[in-house]
Amino acid sequence: MPIYPGSVDAAGQRATLGVLGGGQLGRMFVHAAQRLGYFTAVLDPDAQSPAGLVSHHHIRTSYDDPTGLAQLAQLCQAITTEFENVPALVLQTLAQTRPVAPGAGAVGIAQNRIEEKAHFAACAAVSGVTCGPYAVIETPTQLQAVQADRADLLPGILKTARMGYDGKGQVRVRTAAELAAAWTALGGVACVLEKMLPLTAECSVLVARGWDGQVVSFAPQRNVHVDGILAVTHAYEDNLPPVLATRAREAAVSIAQHLGYVGVLCIEFFVVDDGSAHGGLVVNEMAPRPHNSGHYTLDACDASQFDLQVHAMAGLPLPQPRHHSPAIMLNLLGEVWFDANGQLQEPDWQGVLSLPGTHLHLYGKLDARPGRKMGHLTITGPDVAGVKTVARRAADLLGLPGLDAI
Repeated sequence: MPIYPGSVDAAGQRATLGVLGGGQLGRMFVHAAQRLGYFTAVLDPDAQSPAGLVSHHHIRTSYDDPTGLAQLAQLCQAITTEFENVPALVLQTLAQTRPVAPGAGAVGIAQNRIEEKAHFAACAAVSGVTCGPYAVIETPTQLQAVQADRADLLPGILKTARMGYDGKGQVRVRTAAELAAAWTALGGVACVLEKMLPLTAECSVLVARGWDGQVVSFAPQRNVHVDGILAVTHAYEDNLPPVLATRAREAAVSIAQHLGYVGVLCIEFFVVDDGSAHGGLVVNEMAPRPHNSGHYTLDACDASQFDLQVHAMAGLPLPQPRHHSPAIMLNLLGEVWFDANGQLQEPDWQGVLSLPGTHLHLYGKLDARPGRKMGHLTITGPDVAGVKTVARRAADLLGLPGLDAI
């Protein structure tokens, strides 16, 4: 440590970085690592995985396959993950022989909303920001107690403790009866009930922390979700009140430090109407990896979130990224590839790419499906007004939701 790009060890093996997971985040990690001069290895069972298709090595096994994991450890000098639902035990096993960032402990917390909220509460004294009111429901007795004593949490959102993302594993409930029905519909698994808050905005902060404790971060980005999936990210100065932006950034760094985190971490926040001039800040959840809301950094910053992911895991210095251009990122889901009658169509790339400051990123996925993340479009420019004008035009050409939020 550190692992220098382009280096060759005594056995003649070139410096290789590995990633568990072959989706679009893995693909962009691979591109960043290769640009620096590293070889890359991807472990993913899908022969057509976006990251596997562009990597030097593609190990096609399940994430807990002993043979595949041994091969990954043999090939790589350091290993990361592109998604939080890789078994934490796998990361723990790999860490016995190789540097793994992020570690199993941090990923394990992010995999379980109950543990995640407990961690945020423990950090609150230092971070100055905590999560909203909630209750844990793991048993019928806890359900009954919440129904009887926690009417203040209704209306609320019932979320499964594990495996929920992009709006999955979540049910809005207004009454005690609806809560009971929702818990049954979710299979009676461990859940958290979160009080619905009067949101005025959502934002996220990306933090990178190295093995030596060095921390850098990006300014907060403001996010707009449609049906639980990110649709638009606003990344430019004053996209949030400066007081809130500073608090969010400091809180995210504090949470990463409290975890002893290594790698790129995304912390998502709610901005709530609490009667103050700028609103209050509530931490929502964390993602132990690069994040959809940070994709704009590829085009609007001199170091992207994926560059920092590579630097952190390899033990290289972490440059403080410079945000050089206002940007708006538009998520491209599978719906873009279908017309109003449900027939496949080619999106209007001619029209979109003729617009100034457009940067198209498609993820190499072969089949478009509704709700599937197929790519993103980032618009950059010299001023915010111009970026918004182009973003609205691009969203209109592609029939994207969230047009009124640009």
